[in-house]
Amino acid sequence: MKDYVFHRDLTKTYPIITHGKGVYLYGEDGKRYLDGCSGAVAANLGHGDKRIAEAMALQAEKAAFVHTMRFETPVLHKLAEKIGKLAPGSLNRVYFTCGGSEANESAIKLSRQYFRNRGEPEKQVVIGRWLSYHGNTIGSLSAGGDIKRRQPYNGYLLPFQHVSAPHCLHCPFNREESDCETKKDWSCVAELERLILEIGPSQVSAFIAEPFTGSQAGAVPPPKSYFREVRALCDRYDVLLIIDEVMTGFCRTGAHFAIEHYGVEPDIITFGKGVSGGYSALGGMIVHDKIIDTLLQYGDGKFVHGYTYSGHPVTVAAGLAAMDIYESEHILRNVKGLEGHLFEGLDNLRKKYPFVYDIRGKGLFFGIELASNQDGQPFPPDLRIAERLNEKAMELGAVFYPGNGTVNGYAGDHLIIAPPLIISEREVDELISLLDDALKDLADSLKEGT
Repeated sequence: MKDYVFHRDLTKTYPIITHGKGVYLYGEDGKRYLDGCSGAVAANLGHGDKRIAEAMALQAEKAAFVHTMRFETPVLHKLAEKIGKLAPGSLNRVYFTCGGSEANESAIKLSRQYFRNRGEPEKQVVIGRWLSYHGNTIGSLSAGGDIKRRQPYNGYLLPFQHVSAPHCLHCPFNREESDCETKKDWSCVAELERLILEIGPSQVSAFIAEPFTGSQAGAVPPPKSYFREVRALCDRYDVLLIIDEVMTGFCRTGAHFAIEHYGVEPDIITFGKGVSGGYSALGGMIVHDKIIDTLLQYGDGKFVHGYTYSGHPVTVAAGLAAMDIYESEHILRNVKGLEGHLFEGLDNLRKKYPFVYDIRGKGLFFGIELASNQDGQPFPPDLRIAERLNEKAMELGAVFYPGNGTVNGYAGDHLIIAPPLIISEREVDELISLLDDALKDLADSLKEGT
């Protein structure tokens, strides 16, 4: 039979999923998979929830499409209000996109317009971090630090700058976290300040960062004081702070937004994935009042940017239904209640298998780092350790989120564990059991030298 699909990997044959229910996906062959990563840390509310499907269908019957340059819908205003009320401090205005890449692209362009409207058009350089991911559009890819995704398109990328992400387990400055905290002297923060001064504060518009380093390093949290120091730097040099919550937002880490754990108010929060529970392609940004005031005062109130499907009514209806479920089902409480249970199960696996080098994360967002010895020496990249582990897990009936380049962008393997936030304690135990079996198979193959 001729295949007409341009697959993400043309060498693979993918299981065909016919439906999902709760934390499970079902293949056309009848096989069941426990979704241990919420797809791509997106399906926060699991699968097959008729409430969201019905909300989308109802909106499609009412008004399936209006262009937001000309019209708006009640669901747009209702969802913006719900999200704005969840955001910290003075972040109150919500701009919708079709996903995280577009959200970060929008934030980058808004930063540029903010300073142009203020009469400072030279402030246009965005600083990102290595070991980060902000999306696959040219602007978001330029700001990100995923070297494997960047290199094929280097000729197209913008001249944005990058600093090291805080990764205390593999500190690029050979520092200890306790030493940084005691001395109040963070090399990763000093590197950011040095780069701002080298470029010139009058040239730098924004610094963008994930609150937890996600897909590129496997749910790595920053040092406790890191973002407070970064916020102080951004204030000192008049640089906007963009926090990318595409993966961590909407209860994933045990807070509405992960930046809340650090007591910092950004200038822009970007979001995606969990906002609609993965039921429709939705993302956006939440913007500080000072930026809105500048647009109104100096930019005729216009953001010179937009997408055909910005604020798409059916997609926004999915987000509004998802927000109602987060609230009515007490999802945040479930995440907090299961955090310790999931961590304990993962930590027991770390103690059982020597190549499980580290467990880190928060809420229902954890990373397992895999290493060839107890000193953290990474496996050779060509062994595909994380991919092999996930492939075995899929054979057994679970799926996780494998990644590589954990240590320096090239070397290191990790697996993200991020099940739907509706998961039960019994299902967490099943997840741990399936992962245990997959790790045992990997351990046996390593002993055999394969």
